[in-house]
Amino acid sequence: MKRRKFNHLATIGIGASISVPFYSISKNSEQNYVRLGGPVFEKYTDPNEWIAALKQLKYRAAYCPVEVGADETQIKAFQKAALDNDIVISEVGAWSNTVSLDEKERKEAIEKCVKSLELAEQISANCCVNISGSRNPEYWAGPHEDNLTEDTFDLIVETTRKIIDSVNPTRTFFALEPMPWAYPDSPDNYLRLLKAIDRPRFGVHFDPVNMVVSPQIFFKNGDFLRECFKMLGPHIRSCHAKDITLREDNYIPQLDECAPGLGKLNYNTFLVELSRLKDIPLMMEHLNTADEYASAADYIRSVGRQNDIVI
Repeated sequence: MKRRKFNHLATIGIGASISVPFYSISKNSEQNYVRLGGPVFEKYTDPNEWIAALKQLKYRAAYCPVEVGADETQIKAFQKAALDNDIVISEVGAWSNTVSLDEKERKEAIEKCVKSLELAEQISANCCVNISGSRNPEYWAGPHEDNLTEDTFDLIVETTRKIIDSVNPTRTFFALEPMPWAYPDSPDNYLRLLKAIDRPRFGVHFDPVNMVVSPQIFFKNGDFLRECFKMLGPHIRSCHAKDITLREDNYIPQLDECAPGLGKLNYNTFLVELSRLKDIPLMMEHLNTADEYASAADYIRSVGRQNDIVI
């Protein structure tokens, strides 16, 4: 889930003439690979500068480089640049509360999702992603006793159908990021949503850290990851890369998010399972600086090398 805004189209570019080492993955290659991506901190004004920044970072996946409302010509230019340079645009974020108790906020959130899904369709992103939202009147993504009820489940189904049916996408998917206290909070409940929503363009956004909600799952998260991929693998459109710790000096379980490599998520299992899917991005998030992202990428790539996976 997005927590801060990064530069997309800025007034000062990095220079399109920069030449950096970069290799693409052959579509016919037998080599296992994972497409890693993350935010771009370098400023860019056009697709060439955007591609140069991605190559500098050795990313083969990217967040959507333009905002909702961008000019159609601009959208097509970035779409072509991604295609020509073997970059998968992973997702368009539509972060909003579509199950809000405030009807005005709810309608605005649904409209934002529709417009974001339209952008994802235009730019050929793998998915448009939101969370299902919350019945919490104070915090749009917070816990609430009514979030995990059948009434809210039914509202999510109705709302998601409405968003997808308003766009009828053919090149992208609408997906919901799991949350610990909102549907889909588990692989079982994600399967329930897939069946209930019953739309071929509803996909899975896989963020395993958000589903590690107990010490039992934490300590056996490798098994949990394998089960998730077994159940949801064919439907996964994009993944988030984070990590998680469990405090040992506290009598009540306290699970905290951290950067990849600083926690106990089984990245060996995560990358091996993900490499079996074709062109599904792994997108880093929630870090604060370019250096933090570089360190996280180094860790993920080191685990990839241990498993003969190109990242």
